[in-house]
Amino acid sequence: MAYTFWEPLSAVDAAFLAVEDAKAHMHIGAVTIFEAQKLQRPEGGLDIDRIRAFVANQLYRVPRFRQKLAFVPLTGRPGWIDDPSFNLTYHVRHTALPIPGDAQKLKDLTGRIMSQELERAKPLWELWFVEGLADDRLAVISKIHHALADGISGLDLIAAIVGPNPDYRPKPAPAWMPRPAPSGTQMLSAEVARRLSVSALLSGRGAPRGAPAASTRLSDLPAMLRRTVAAAGAAIEAPVPTPLNADVGPYRRFDWTHVPIETVQAIRSRLGGKMNDVVLAVVTGAVRRFLIDRGVRVDDLDFRAMVPVSVRADAERGRLGNRISQMLTRLPLEEADPLRRFQRVMGITQELKISGQAQGGETMTALAEFLIPPLAASLARLAARRGLGNMIVTNVPGPPVPTYMLGARSLAAYPLVPLGPTQALNIAVLSYDGVLNWGFNADWDAVPDLAHFVALVDQETAALRDAARAAPPELSAAPSVRKRDQRSARPDAPRRRASQPH
Repeated sequence: MAYTFWEPLSAVDAAFLAVEDAKAHMHIGAVTIFEAQKLQRPEGGLDIDRIRAFVANQLYRVPRFRQKLAFVPLTGRPGWIDDPSFNLTYHVRHTALPIPGDAQKLKDLTGRIMSQELERAKPLWELWFVEGLADDRLAVISKIHHALADGISGLDLIAAIVGPNPDYRPKPAPAWMPRPAPSGTQMLSAEVARRLSVSALLSGRGAPRGAPAASTRLSDLPAMLRRTVAAAGAAIEAPVPTPLNADVGPYRRFDWTHVPIETVQAIRSRLGGKMNDVVLAVVTGAVRRFLIDRGVRVDDLDFRAMVPVSVRADAERGRLGNRISQMLTRLPLEEADPLRRFQRVMGITQELKISGQAQGGETMTALAEFLIPPLAASLARLAARRGLGNMIVTNVPGPPVPTYMLGARSLAAYPLVPLGPTQALNIAVLSYDGVLNWGFNADWDAVPDLAHFVALVDQETAALRDAARAAPPELSAAPSVRKRDQRSARPDAPRRRASQPH
């Protein structure tokens, strides 16, 4: 029998396909700014042919970029097959900004590109090379389906065409020949075999990929499920409605800002905590002021941010797919003082780490491997509407040194995380070359004042910086978590909806 290739998606990767619809697009992305000179032709203009040749030569490092979806008959389980009709020109696109090519025009273009779904009949990625940016710069808008990569593996994908060596020139790549896809009968047989492996797990003889440890037996499952539900119970509770939680439409706005990492480090050196605590404290202040400006009373408002947590081991770097869990973090919007707000956030995140919520989410993810695909898809859609919190705030560590593509230096990279069905604004943060780059993805209609929110982030960063400078040294230790903040780890606490002022 001829050699064939088909690789099933994990339950988490498949969930990102299941929750996607015409309004909630499930692609991650970024806008990366490059110096343009070394990517131009001698007579001027972007040398897109040389860029495409370079990308084509690098694709052997990321085989998934030449694979598309295929589905098992009857069960509908998705998997990857090689695309025999792969066309690089379709995926590496070339466009230009109208004169003058300022930042706002690039943001508008990014919003339009991110408003379009990726074509499922083709490999799930696009790179848009955008010339005409002011100051002789070039933008690259990357767009990768979340079923293909999470934030960490997304960086690994981009690392195929950018790297720390400005003089890097690739050697000729090995020839690529698409492997034939298996027949529907062969895929169904493989899926039946995978299903049968569940019984092997329950008897302690083995486990399918992504499942709990093979030592787990049937008698262990009730206790495992109880621990999992207790740890991750907050993750299945519907978020309280706010103006940032409307049903999203298909159109997007994108904006960005940045702050020197030395500013964040100065806050941490004075107040303690992690970089993520600084990010969440700034977001809390910005959300507080934004909702107040919208006429919302924020006192004791139970507003929760879903914070993805990477569970990718060092040995898994370079592997594609999603290796993430999540923590639902209550943001203390009622706290007006930036210093006390930071202390509250720091205490909340410490309590969440102790609660084991992220580990519970990882176990739930592993157990999802046992569900039949239609049931797993239904649960994923339910969770997307109920369990993603009021907002996603994700913080991804990027390269600490400059990176280059064909000798052209990357100047900045602003990340994008998709919107859930009822999330009108989500935030992604990426550290790169001494700068913390913020990307804001928003629903076009629900958040027409996105620029105002971005300005509030800048103002809250400055306010926290100034408060840290003035803080006495004894305040650097994290306080104990206040009782009302402990609800972030309790699924049964009462929660107050957003309300208008009387």
